[in-house]
Amino acid sequence: MGKIRRITENEKKLLNALGRNPHMSMEELLTHTTYRWERTVKRRLARLKEEEILMGPLYDINYTKISRNPLHKLYCIIESDQSYETVISYLQFIDSIKVIFPVLSPHKRVMTVIFFSSDDKETTSLLKILKDNNIITDYIARVWCSRRIVENPNLFGDSNPPLDGLLDPCDVPDMSLPCHDTVWSECDIRILPYLQGGFKGSKLIEILREERKSERTWTYEQIKYSREKMLHNKLIEKVYFVHPFSLDQCIQFDLFVKPRDITLTERILANFARGARVYKEYVLCEEGGFIFCFSHPSFLKDLMHNLDHFDEIEEREVYPVRGFPYGKYFFSRPMTLDYFDVDSQTLNYPYSVYKEKIREKIECQQ
Repeated sequence: MGKIRRITENEKKLLNALGRNPHMSMEELLTHTTYRWERTVKRRLARLKEEEILMGPLYDINYTKISRNPLHKLYCIIESDQSYETVISYLQFIDSIKVIFPVLSPHKRVMTVIFFSSDDKETTSLLKILKDNNIITDYIARVWCSRRIVENPNLFGDSNPPLDGLLDPCDVPDMSLPCHDTVWSECDIRILPYLQGGFKGSKLIEILREERKSERTWTYEQIKYSREKMLHNKLIEKVYFVHPFSLDQCIQFDLFVKPRDITLTERILANFARGARVYKEYVLCEEGGFIFCFSHPSFLKDLMHNLDHFDEIEEREVYPVRGFPYGKYFFSRPMTLDYFDVDSQTLNYPYSVYKEKIREKIECQQ
């Protein structure tokens, strides 16, 4: 086992500052440290990116602003008696999938799958086909109903924070989902996935070169205008993601909670690990709320026991990621926008095509 990587005091200060304000210049970041030169800040940030402690810049998408028709995210838990390879071989036909990763489970094989959905009934019907044909044994599908809130860790905070104040009154950020209010051009839609995925540091010249490989003839000024337009109209926002420790010291888990009412749900989501050395995202869903975390393993160890002390939480489910840092069954990609119609400003995924491909594979295996 290699030597454990310790994040230095100055690196912690850099990460805290950039995690809170992704628009800081090198000159501004320097003032948060005891470094003497901006070039030292650049070198340290480059090293932190190489070590995957710092990720970005990326651009988070307010995806409900993309199209006139409703667009949702579905968070699904899938159980199966089949191998991961078998299940994924069917799921790969559904290109509206955003993320797949296996969940640590002592019994059946369990996977988390996040879909973009232009029709929730059609999306879940794909899972029903897989269940009816014994590819999967069961599934839970929950629709996200709010904007995702991201909180980078406080690197000087507690790595195993108590949950005493989980139900305390607190300020809850605006989690409302915005609606389509801007006409998006083909150029806007084409460069959006590059920005979301942080393609080659989100450098516009690199995006331009990649697009020209597909024989698209945008100019640099066009894609620059598209990015500024998306920022101005709040389709995207610049972000950095900070891991609280080096990856070999982190664990990732998802937590679903269902309290008695929406007010309690919002409080729990906001108060959970607030100000701690824990990376956190949270979102409301139809029945409760999801919290997505990177933390030290000690925080997860007693988490469910600590949550059991709260009678107000009627349901709680935790899904630790299997094989973190990510193994061969992890899959993630930017949002698929090939089906966006510029004229109607709508995005509709071809569910009939997905069904046909899945059924063809099932017939071939029989």
